[in-house]
Amino acid sequence: MTASSERERFGARLAKAIADRGPLCAGIDPHPGLLEAWGLPVDASGLERFALSATEVLAARTAIVKPQSAFFESFGAAGVRVLERVVETAREAGALVLLDVKRGDIGSTMAAYTTAYVAEGAAIAADAITVSPYLGFGSLVQCAETAVAAGRGIFVLARTSNPEAAAVQNAKLPDGRTVAQAIVDSAAALNASAGPLGDVGVVVGATVAPGELDLSRLNGPVLAPGFGAQGATVADLRALFGASLPGVLPASSRDILKHGPEQAALRQAVERVAEVLADPQENDQ
Repeated sequence: MTASSERERFGARLAKAIADRGPLCAGIDPHPGLLEAWGLPVDASGLERFALSATEVLAARTAIVKPQSAFFESFGAAGVRVLERVVETAREAGALVLLDVKRGDIGSTMAAYTTAYVAEGAAIAADAITVSPYLGFGSLVQCAETAVAAGRGIFVLARTSNPEAAAVQNAKLPDGRTVAQAIVDSAAALNASAGPLGDVGVVVGATVAPGELDLSRLNGPVLAPGFGAQGATVADLRALFGASLPGVLPASSRDILKHGPEQAALRQAVERVAEVLADPQENDQ
C-alpha cells in the first residue's frame, strides 16, 4: 500500500503529533448527561455549543481528538452537520481526528463506509476511523488500502475494555491464538513495511490484563480506551503496554469534559492529564 504523494502517511503524521503534543487522545462525547451538566439543552443547539466549545480547547492541546459519532447522529442531520464542523475545527487547531464510528461490513456496504470517511474526497474526511473486524478481518482490507492511499488510517477493534467482550475476543482459534491476537497479527501484516509507525492501529482497552496480547510486531498505533473514568491508571497503562508507551494513545473523555462548560477549567483538566502521562515516575493517577 502506498500513500498519496500529496499527503504524508497517517502513521508518520501521528508519530509527529505525539512527539509534539503527547499521546493523549481526547474524546468528544456529547452525552445527554454531559450537556445537562453544562447547563445546555439536549437538542441540536446544545450539541453545537458543547461540541465546538470542547473541540476548541481539546484540539489545541492534544495530538488527536476522538468524536463519538453516535452522539452526533442521534440528533439527525443537524447533528451530522455539527460533527462536520467539529472535524473542521479540530483540524484548524492542528489536531488529528479519529472518528469513532466502529463501522464493519462486507462488499459494497463497506466500500460506502470507506468512501464516506477515509477515501480521497470523503464527505466527512477524518484522519482515521474505528472499524469492527467481526465479519472477518479480510472485509476491512480494502478500507485499509483506500485509507492508506489517501494518507489516512484505521483502528481495528481487537481487545476492548467492556467486560462482555472477553467471551468473543478471548475465544481460542484452532491455531491456539485468541481472536484478539489474530486481529492484532492481521493488522501487523498490513503495517510490515511502514515507518516510523504503521497506518493500521488496533483498539486495546487500558483495563485489559497484562500479558493477554503480544503487540510487539504491530508496528502501528494502539488506541487505549478505559483510561480515567473507567478506572485505568498510568500504572495500568505501563503494565499493559510498557514503560515508554510507544504509539499508545490513552483515551479520556468524561474525566476531562466533566470540567466544562468553563473553557479555562477544561484547559486545566486536559493539561493535568497530559502532564500525568508525560511523567515517567507517575504511577498513581
